[in-house]
Amino acid sequence: MEISARSCCLVVVLGLGCLPVIASAGGPGSRQADRLETTRRLNKLIDAEWDWRLREQPTFASYLGDRRHNDRWPDVSLQAINRRHAHRRAVLEQLKAIDRKVLAPGDRLNYDLFRRDYAVSVESHAHRWFLVPLTARDGIQDASSTADVIRFEQVEDFRQWLARLRSFGRYMDQTIALMTAGLKERRVHDREVMVRVPAQIARQIVEDPGKSLFYKPFRSFPESVSSADRKRLQSEASKAIAEVVVPAYRRLQKFFDNSYLPGCFPRAGVWQVPGGKDFYAFRCRRFTTTDLTSEQIHEIGQREVKRIRGEMQKVIQQTKFDGSFGEFLEFMRTDPRFYYKNAKDLLAAYREVSKRIDPHLVRLFRRLPRIPYGVEPIPMHLAPDTTTAYYRPPSADGTRAGTYFVNLYRPEVRPKYEIEALSLHEAVPGHHLQISLAMELENVPPFRRFGGYTAFIEGWGLYSESLGGELGLYKDPYSKFGQLTYEMWRAVRLVVDTGMHHDGWTRKQAMDFFADNTAKTLLDIENEVDRYIAWPGQALAYKIGELKIQELRRRAERKLGDKFDVREFHDVVLSRGAVTLDLLEEQVQQWLEGQRP
Repeated sequence: MEISARSCCLVVVLGLGCLPVIASAGGPGSRQADRLETTRRLNKLIDAEWDWRLREQPTFASYLGDRRHNDRWPDVSLQAINRRHAHRRAVLEQLKAIDRKVLAPGDRLNYDLFRRDYAVSVESHAHRWFLVPLTARDGIQDASSTADVIRFEQVEDFRQWLARLRSFGRYMDQTIALMTAGLKERRVHDREVMVRVPAQIARQIVEDPGKSLFYKPFRSFPESVSSADRKRLQSEASKAIAEVVVPAYRRLQKFFDNSYLPGCFPRAGVWQVPGGKDFYAFRCRRFTTTDLTSEQIHEIGQREVKRIRGEMQKVIQQTKFDGSFGEFLEFMRTDPRFYYKNAKDLLAAYREVSKRIDPHLVRLFRRLPRIPYGVEPIPMHLAPDTTTAYYRPPSADGTRAGTYFVNLYRPEVRPKYEIEALSLHEAVPGHHLQISLAMELENVPPFRRFGGYTAFIEGWGLYSESLGGELGLYKDPYSKFGQLTYEMWRAVRLVVDTGMHHDGWTRKQAMDFFADNTAKTLLDIENEVDRYIAWPGQALAYKIGELKIQELRRRAERKLGDKFDVREFHDVVLSRGAVTLDLLEEQVQQWLEGQRP
């Protein structure tokens, strides 16, 4: 029987027909005691490190709904970054003193994943990518969005936000110091993408503090906040924004325009940074959780592009379209029948598709998450520079539902045929279902419930798109072509991400390859390629993860034949939350070995 100190309590009750355990040297009682003590030490370390992480990353704590650190920004000084690095190295040394072999299987999994997280962080430090603290997609220029995940329910919540406003100057100066060091070491992004940032900074520089994005919490108050408190809080917020926040952004604007942007690389690719090839190889391993090389990933991408292209040709034949593949892509991008004329109708379509999927999930899943999700527009100040959609998980305390954010900027370039695949990926059975189920796991440490691995999480999202037919979607060829476009999109990523960051492709080469193989609109293609430039290696995880899940499903179908139950397979895949791909394969294989032929 597995004994895990996290999953159960071993209680010896005297006087109720049970005899006390008498440990003899080397006997079963001794081994059991060793296991319990070792597990206790592991759990104590894991719990202490979770609290340490929330202290060191207060905005992450806010994101989870933990209010304890809502009055602080993270310390991003070089001194603090080096201190955290030393701390993680010390934790790895502590782990060496814990005998993994005596742990129960569930605790060994905690040990392995916890150790991997810290080892990856320590390895990452050597590449000094922390000297690139902002991109054209995210960074301190969007720090005001932190308020969107905070519950403002009492005066103390507003006071904590005020404390963040008053300390914002220090946060900004630390960020500028990192960027200055990055310039000296030639660890920067390319100028073609970073030209988006000045407009993002300018949005935060306002003459009227009441129009600042940081002022948003003070525009409405719960009834529990008195009129006098409201006026005082608004006055203090205006003062902090005018005297601290806006001047901080002016400093960033001056530094960015005069020094940073001119010092960025004239073209894309981390191959240009010191040790760039080694850095990118690390990013490939980190995000895919495999040992695949850049060359191998590039080749996989080319094979997948060829395979999916063949599937697309079959769908085109069904439409009776008279023209070339390229002409069909242009038709899909430009024909008015595929687009809504206004944002209201586009949002309604996203919501309708999501509601249409929900009732059919029971066909494929035995367990569904308890917490709901909503479909909301991406804030308009972010929409022009971001992707088609994204998902924000629920808060850890369950007071904020999951949110599927959709981009309504320029609806005339947001095609109808991508809505089904996108909703399957970002909402259900994709991110909302998988992440919410992981958060609801019992007897699992928080770093696993609220963390994860991109290859699993995004691989599951892409795999979910393939379930559309089983859920009653993709009934017309254009919608099916949309699904294939999304799958092709992720295959293209393998080619262009490795192409730019390892092989020296230009941004234009990447965009041309993208446009030649997908029906994505040119606006989406530009935003996507810029995302890959800003986030080296991350986009590789989607297709690599999806290929592994598909491979494991085919393995299960072959072995079990008519006894294969897709709901049971999905239960197995999701049973331990997000794990690395090697551990996922291990858990599916163990399940298969336990099945009767």
